[in-house]
Amino acid sequence: MTDAYTRLGRNGAVLTFAFNRPDKYNAFTRPMLAALRDAFETFANDGDLRVLLIRSTGRYFSSGMDVTALGAGPADEGPSGFRRRYRESAWHRLYDEFEAIEKPIVVAHQGPCLGAALEMSLSCDFRLASDTAHYALPELNMGMIPGSGGTSRLVRMIGGHWARYMIMANRSIGAEQARTVGLVHEVYPAAEFDRLVEEFCLSLAKQPPEALAAAKLAIELAVDLDRTQARNVERLANSSLFDREEQTRVFAALRARFSKSD
Repeated sequence: MTDAYTRLGRNGAVLTFAFNRPDKYNAFTRPMLAALRDAFETFANDGDLRVLLIRSTGRYFSSGMDVTALGAGPADEGPSGFRRRYRESAWHRLYDEFEAIEKPIVVAHQGPCLGAALEMSLSCDFRLASDTAHYALPELNMGMIPGSGGTSRLVRMIGGHWARYMIMANRSIGAEQARTVGLVHEVYPAAEFDRLVEEFCLSLAKQPPEALAAAKLAIELAVDLDRTQARNVERLANSSLFDREEQTRVFAALRARFSKSD
């Protein structure tokens, strides 16, 4: 399902979902996030799809959540009720599923990526930026902190030093600084952004899918395990790939290529 403010397309093994509400800076609404979930389900359940690309139209990637579309909770909800509602929210669970799925998810920021949009992006595997992008988590302006995994994911990604700068000091960073601190993987010139994002996704889609899945799992677990445990996971994941048809085919192609170069 898509709503009036989203688009869905396919290029080979790459599924592209786009937020399309440029007149409102692509601010997220519940229907837009429901459409993103539907796109994710399509991606997860189609074995021919290898990569999910999330992007936007217009000048902004997204200004974050549209607070006018959220509505308030019950007047007597209290802190514990708010925490429960937040924890059980559809987008909170969706971002966890982004991390858990064995296929890669790419997000492409052609412009500013703020608040809830950055929280969503932190759960993706790859973040590609135009040189016109910048990043901020301005929740302190509303007397809050990033609460859909943004605080914890940002610390894991760029460390407490820069997380303090972005969250506590309420400062934005540009695309080049985002790459320097490890928030984004690539910064592309705006004039070439669409082409280079497409090239990245198509190249990623050509990688062996079982090996990609094993790599994603091993990398995610390595963050929280000690060195010995992480190496054991790595060995187990790698051993599961041997003698598979896919691995045999890749090795045969490599041998053929190197034999031609001799």
